Amino acid sequence: MFKLNGTVFMPSVLTLVGIPGLESVQAWIGIPFGAMYIVALFGNSLILVIIKSERSLHEPMYLFLAMLGATDIALSTCILPKTLGIFWFHLPKIHFDACLLQMWLIHTFQAIESGILLAMALDRYVAICDPLRHAAIFTHQLLTQIGVGVTLRGALLVTPSIILIKCRLKYYWTTVVSHSYCEHMAIVKLAAEDTRINKICGLFVAFSVLGFDIIFITLSYIRIFVTVFSLPQKEARLKAFNTCIAHICVFLEFYLLAFFSFFTHRFGFHIPPYIHILLSNLYLLVPTLLNPIVYGVKTKQIRDRVSHIFHSKHAS
Repeated sequence: MFKLNGTVFMPSVLTLVGIPGLESVQAWIGIPFGAMYIVALFGNSLILVIIKSERSLHEPMYLFLAMLGATDIALSTCILPKTLGIFWFHLPKIHFDACLLQMWLIHTFQAIESGILLAMALDRYVAICDPLRHAAIFTHQLLTQIGVGVTLRGALLVTPSIILIKCRLKYYWTTVVSHSYCEHMAIVKLAAEDTRINKICGLFVAFSVLGFDIIFITLSYIRIFVTVFSLPQKEARLKAFNTCIAHICVFLEFYLLAFFSFFTHRFGFHIPPYIHILLSNLYLLVPTLLNPIVYGVKTKQIRDRVSHIFHSKHAS
């Protein structure tokens, strides 16, 4: 790595600031972040154990929930250990290639989570609008194909953005990244070259994943609501609607935080940097924390199983 005309040529190491403007209190900020990470790991792991051990939960809705829990564990683990290392142990350095790997993992798992939410919406759509064909459509083979498909979609769509950074951007104004993890736009903004192609590629990936998924999730729930409200009995309407509440909550928390973080990071020029970074962290952490809580509270089968586990331990 060497400097040329005030720029750095192909830096080998980057420095992650953490939360710019709040460096003096980052150690305290790390406490709730660490607590959220522990709760997210425990909650999602508990969901996975319950679904694996209970054969009655080996149904599409719960298997998708297991996929979501595994993705949440992987996504939070890509971010929190390094972030807490910056906050608590003053370890801001990260190799450039390791930074690109972290970026690829984070954005890939984000795309996978979005794809799983779409699959869950389609599962509810078929279960409510065409219940007689649900078992024939959502077979275990289809679930495997969906899992592989959303994983490949995320990995393949994110990879070009990483390759463009690695191959196109050689000169950087600085090696200091004003972020707590390696995010695409945070790295692209450091470049001292034309980054229009990188920005266009990032926008294309964001809208082709989030935009596509949110359109079809919304259409699925419009059809679901039409079907539910056309049912003659109030009890049947409430039962059908109850099966969707948890997913609607998770859907809203994920996409509202995603779009708020996305647009403030690109167009919120008057918003203080620490707000950008806090929003980016919360966007990735809050869903992983709330997903097992929401499904644990709103899903009777999981709630009963959790109660059974803890009551059995208490009794023994």
